[in-house]
Amino acid sequence: MTKKYDVIVIGAGPAGYVGAIRCAQLGLKTACVDEWIGKHGAPALGGTCLNAGCIPSKALLESSELYDRIRHSGETHGIVARDIGLDIGAMMDHKDKIVRDLTGGIETLFKANSIDWIAGHGQLLPDRQVRVTAHDGGEHTLSADNVILATGSSPVAIDAAPLEGDRIVDSAGALNWTEAPQRLGIIGAGVIGLELGSVWRRLGSEVTMLEAQDVFLPMVDQQLARTALKLFGKQGLDIRLAACVKSSRITDAAVELEYVDPDGTHALSVDRLIVAVGRQPYTEGIASPETDLLYGEGCFIHVDENCCTNLPGVYAVGDVVRGPMLAHKGSEEGIAVAERIAGQSATVNYETIPSVIYTHPEIAWVGKTEEALKKAGVAYRSGVFPFMASGRARAMQQTEGMVKMLSEADTDEVLGVHILGAHASELIGQAVIAIEFEGSSEDIARTVFAHPTLSEALHEAALYVDHRAIHIVNKKPS
Repeated sequence: MTKKYDVIVIGAGPAGYVGAIRCAQLGLKTACVDEWIGKHGAPALGGTCLNAGCIPSKALLESSELYDRIRHSGETHGIVARDIGLDIGAMMDHKDKIVRDLTGGIETLFKANSIDWIAGHGQLLPDRQVRVTAHDGGEHTLSADNVILATGSSPVAIDAAPLEGDRIVDSAGALNWTEAPQRLGIIGAGVIGLELGSVWRRLGSEVTMLEAQDVFLPMVDQQLARTALKLFGKQGLDIRLAACVKSSRITDAAVELEYVDPDGTHALSVDRLIVAVGRQPYTEGIASPETDLLYGEGCFIHVDENCCTNLPGVYAVGDVVRGPMLAHKGSEEGIAVAERIAGQSATVNYETIPSVIYTHPEIAWVGKTEEALKKAGVAYRSGVFPFMASGRARAMQQTEGMVKMLSEADTDEVLGVHILGAHASELIGQAVIAIEFEGSSEDIARTVFAHPTLSEALHEAALYVDHRAIHIVNKKPS
């Protein structure tokens, strides 16, 4: 007999497991089907984010940054530590423990909320049935009043550089090396490429990044992007724009690349290569053909503004649908869908979803860029405050970067905030709240911020919108 649920969630990444927990909190009998196999061969919850993406990469970014700062900045703070050793194996063990603790934490939450965790591949069938294919090949069928599709995304592969062993890897493979390659090549200078390049550059690799686009970080406000490109260059990241890889070849001694840029054809030899050209929705086999699930452009599942598919009672959330491929975006969609299923009203404000690049300095933003406002013909004012003028940033010896605020010219409503600097990922939350509540730069300017803190830079940028910043000279437009 087919087991019946109120909700079946297919996928246990940030969109799926969060959605499942919220469903259970609302009294819905819930099951979560997921096929992820962890590093040690056992099923694991958390999807790419916890197992091979957000969490392990941030662990390595933190460890490598600590190592780099001790080596290069310690003596400035009076900390003399000579002959610093590096044990990348121990660093990887630390990263793996964090992953195990967090994925195990989700398992505990599932048990506490009486969610059935079913390991295996889930496929949507007609009438909201789900076929589960276990890892041993066995099959059984579940049924539900509602199904949430949340299978996430996978790295994009390119014909010019097929993956091979530990020599040519994707982003997940680059999180498990136990030694730093002397020469590291990265195809792609976006979020993932920059973060992985930063890790291995700090650990001793010579890093060359080949980016096909001729603009660096086109989704970032270009004032910040240009500054960041210079800073990354000083750190030792050799970022080559408008560089399109045509072929790769593995030899005993190296990975040989051929790429083309405006100056012609070039060769590059590296010891290892990371392919980091983006991610694509993981929707292959998610539904049987007879379900007639509707797809949109690029294999994304077609949904409306409420994450409803074309099939009654079937929803899709996270990386498999439109919008930025961000864990927090997927989580909020999972919560919103759960609450709609339970008869509540729920929305996700896609205009206030923050983005972060966890390099050093970090880059974080929310809302519109200056380029987008100009293109849309929106009249705006801007205020920029450099961290060089922040007392806390100077004490931390992390004065690179700035806070930039954009507000509507007439109403003063904050339209965008862009931060390049230390702990930008933490600071951006204040800007998200301001935009969510339709705050003005004047609202932020009249809010009291603790001193000395990095967050004062946000306050000063708001003051600068009206040309009354205190700790820098205000330049009024001519």
